[in-house]
Amino acid sequence: MKLFTRVEPGTSTVEISYNDNVFVFGSCFADSVGMRLLNSGFNVCVNPFGTLYNPLSIAKAIERLDSGRPFSKEECVRMGAGADLVCSFSHHTSFARADEADFLADANASLQDAALRWKTCNKVIISLGTVWCYFHNGEVVSNCLKRPQAEFERKALSLAQTSAALRGIIESNPGKEFIFTVSPIRHLADGAHANQLSKSTLLLAVQDVLGPGREYFPAYEILLDELRDYRFYAEDLSHPSHVAEEYIWENFISFAVPEDQRARITENLKAWKRTQHRPLH
Repeated sequence: MKLFTRVEPGTSTVEISYNDNVFVFGSCFADSVGMRLLNSGFNVCVNPFGTLYNPLSIAKAIERLDSGRPFSKEECVRMGAGADLVCSFSHHTSFARADEADFLADANASLQDAALRWKTCNKVIISLGTVWCYFHNGEVVSNCLKRPQAEFERKALSLAQTSAALRGIIESNPGKEFIFTVSPIRHLADGAHANQLSKSTLLLAVQDVLGPGREYFPAYEILLDELRDYRFYAEDLSHPSHVAEEYIWENFISFAVPEDQRARITENLKAWKRTQHRPLH
């Protein structure tokens, strides 16, 4: 008897090996996979500006890495909700600092390092979370920085706009290979139907840009079709549980990493876990 639907990711034509320079962009799911790659000893850079959710914000981050243009005082933004910290609309709030000088020093140091790594990277993993975008004075933002909602315009990208954003990323970086995935984390603030419309648009857009040097990993399908039980979700019932993350990670390794390098991953992760143990005495 078959008691569940097995999602078979297959084998990727775009491989991730220890010889590659890898970049990871995108949602919380990108952070999860990216950190596991980092802890496994891969040469990887994960979200140098912080977590990114929509295709336009990812495209904007990549444009910044291509140009290497430093962040300026004009881009500094005072956070809202009484935070009294300085950040920018291009960064996650983890980059926020007490004053402009500290923020710009940290932001530009991270940018300089990431831009150099971006120029030499040959493999890119992009995890897409949503087609919903926030715009401030006509410019897409990566984070609203807890400022009043009235300052922003919220719009969903069409299929054509989403495909165009992804195609622009690919065509501006002809020397790189890409693995795309759609984050299995559900965005339920607008309801289940709106979440499905958003995820469906992302899935169709990715399908539209696939070709030589571009692959799709079915993280979304593994969680929703294969692990379709709430015991595989965290307490918020939207994010995958630790067990689900580990299961998807194992599938990703089987999908993207050459078989002769997988034992090295296991050993490196064991070594990393030993470094996390706190001595009793």
